[in-house]
Amino acid sequence: MWCSGGKTTRSEFSCTTSTRENASVYTGHVLPLSGGSPSQLTATIRQSRRHIVCGILWKTQRGEGAEFCSTRNLMDPLDGFDSPRRDEATADSQSAWTRFSSWLECVCVVTFDLELGQAIELVYPQDVKLTEKEKTSICYLSFPDSYSGCLGDTQFTFRLRQSVGRQGFRDNIYSRDAPVALQREKAHFFGYVYFRQVKDVSMKRGYFQKSLVLVSRLPYTHLFHSLLQIIAPEFFEKLEPFLEAVCNEIDQWPPPTPGQTLNLPIVGVVLQIRIPSKTDKPGGSPVRQITKENLLPAPTLLPTIHELDLFKCFQSVLIHLQMVWELALLGEPLVIMAPSPTVCSETVLALVSSISPLKFCCDFRPYFTIHDSEFREYTTRTQAP
Repeated sequence: MWCSGGKTTRSEFSCTTSTRENASVYTGHVLPLSGGSPSQLTATIRQSRRHIVCGILWKTQRGEGAEFCSTRNLMDPLDGFDSPRRDEATADSQSAWTRFSSWLECVCVVTFDLELGQAIELVYPQDVKLTEKEKTSICYLSFPDSYSGCLGDTQFTFRLRQSVGRQGFRDNIYSRDAPVALQREKAHFFGYVYFRQVKDVSMKRGYFQKSLVLVSRLPYTHLFHSLLQIIAPEFFEKLEPFLEAVCNEIDQWPPPTPGQTLNLPIVGVVLQIRIPSKTDKPGGSPVRQITKENLLPAPTLLPTIHELDLFKCFQSVLIHLQMVWELALLGEPLVIMAPSPTVCSETVLALVSSISPLKFCCDFRPYFTIHDSEFREYTTRTQAP
């Protein structure tokens, strides 16, 4: 179940939401975040009888036009950045991972430590520099924060603010030819998570809990989750040596080029994708590339790199769809609550993409918890972004 807040009065509603595991009835609230006290968000989350998963869409600055797109409004000026992504002393290493960096910032492995809680076990490439705040955010956002019983494998997406002063990957050709909705993030990272929780008597806690996270500036939701479905199950068996081999294969991929069909080999599978271009006609069919080489095995064609199944995301709230679409179009604040990180993050991303080809220029978080370091910004009137 998910909630929205805009220039509305407080009301209650219920609907049936369907997930892959079961179908249940949830009751939610429409929160008047723009007209009431932001503390209502805190009270709703803290006083809930059970933990809920939350996502948000927020107007970063009251105003119009370019003010919404200003990346400086999305960054915390008090968040210092002491270490760049790569030191000058590692310039050779940086050039060695240029192709990898055109797709991913890094790959993280997050595990559960009995003494520390969530902790980063591994970051690859090893020379990637993450600030302590970024590491903490990745740790909290990589595990489902609910009692929804996420046994087995769970996939979801989060978005976190990068530290001030970090230099991103520059690709002028991509920026020139890619649609506005697929531009690289300048002030945020996307985290694509594959979380596994299974019973394991050999573990002190009785459960194996670990997440494989792809950190990227690219909003390629479908591509990266398809990639995780291929590599994550094998990674949990073979661990670090396998991850190193995967990263070396990604470093051999051609750079993402709008308008072209690319073949991306990964652990014995070839993913064939097409990067959309701003010159594509709306609603037109992607141009099919005739493969000149005999690829073995035959490539697996991904029909899209970023689009979600909008009907699946909105099927439980169709009667409210017109209202929330208007709120998203106007940049009004919305709160989405759902029984699992998967449902929550897909719903937020579906709302953001529902106004395509326009770019959603406000801040949004597909998955958000009260442990997030930025939680106070969204619940304090004087500090709301």
